[in-house]
Amino acid sequence: MSTPFRIDLHTHILPPRLPDVRERFGYGGFVSLEPAEGGARMVVDGSLFRDVPATTFDATRRLEECDRKGVAVQVLSTVPVMFCYWAEAEHALEVARLLNDHIAETVHASPKRFAGLGTVPLQDPDLAIGELERCVGELGLAGVEIGTHVNAWNLDQEELFPFFRRARDLGAAVFVHPWDMLGSERMKRYWLPWLVGMPAELSLAICSLAMGGVLERLPGLRLAFAHGGGAFPFTLGRIDHGYRVRPDLCALDSPRPPGAYLDRLVVDSLVHDPEALRFLVRLLGPERIALGSDYPFPLGEEDPGRLIESLAELPAAARERMLSGTALEFLGRRREEFA
Repeated sequence: MSTPFRIDLHTHILPPRLPDVRERFGYGGFVSLEPAEGGARMVVDGSLFRDVPATTFDATRRLEECDRKGVAVQVLSTVPVMFCYWAEAEHALEVARLLNDHIAETVHASPKRFAGLGTVPLQDPDLAIGELERCVGELGLAGVEIGTHVNAWNLDQEELFPFFRRARDLGAAVFVHPWDMLGSERMKRYWLPWLVGMPAELSLAICSLAMGGVLERLPGLRLAFAHGGGAFPFTLGRIDHGYRVRPDLCALDSPRPPGAYLDRLVVDSLVHDPEALRFLVRLLGPERIALGSDYPFPLGEEDPGRLIESLAELPAAARERMLSGTALEFLGRRREEFA
């Protein structure tokens, strides 16, 4: 029996070298990479942020692992800590260009196995638009990965609207990933920012885009959300109920409740539980769900696609749609491009 064609929409990559830019920029907070046994250490101002395996930056080893696990194509995006939204915009742009050039080089070296999403300095929407245009036009990337917020701005901030409009006009895919999780000051233990904060961040982002009128104003904007859309799908009943019973608070900038925009959202399959994935299929349909593993990190799916394939009661066409078809549509690509 042949392995189904699989596209992993949610994977992260770094260049093999990230210089320490503190001296050049005149302040800290940026990530650098230091070699370590079996991989590297992500270091911020001399302190360990995270150990990462060699597959984070070694494309050859990534492809070997993809072959072992039956993944035909990985969609590459940076690690969210690299967004640098907190930095001076011109410095964040310099970091983004380094990351985007590396992703483009990796994709161009193996165009049948990789697609790419860039990163942009969203704290300066004009600079972000310029780098978005470079990513899509010059570098040939499918779009960009962005965070669930930009410092104090949620994604409905009016300053961000021109960026989303330009992404729509370019046909760029926009993959939304949590970062800098809300409530972290109260979640110092038990890895709770990743376990509780991430799902909340995603729900906040989706509600902001829906209730803030961005989805209403920009038909055609292609959006996908990591980690199954976080808490949003599972609290949608409460959210829509709130919109109906308190329109004075909720119906300020959108004529319809968030649930009316489900056909505008794509989420990845990374929910770790077959019943949760079944619920997503009932709510969204397989055409709005794409395989995503969070490779190569431990909170991801070790064998990409296994959860989707475990839903044996679904028609084969539905599983195939989630394994590759939804990602192809979101990226604006055809399967033949990866054949």
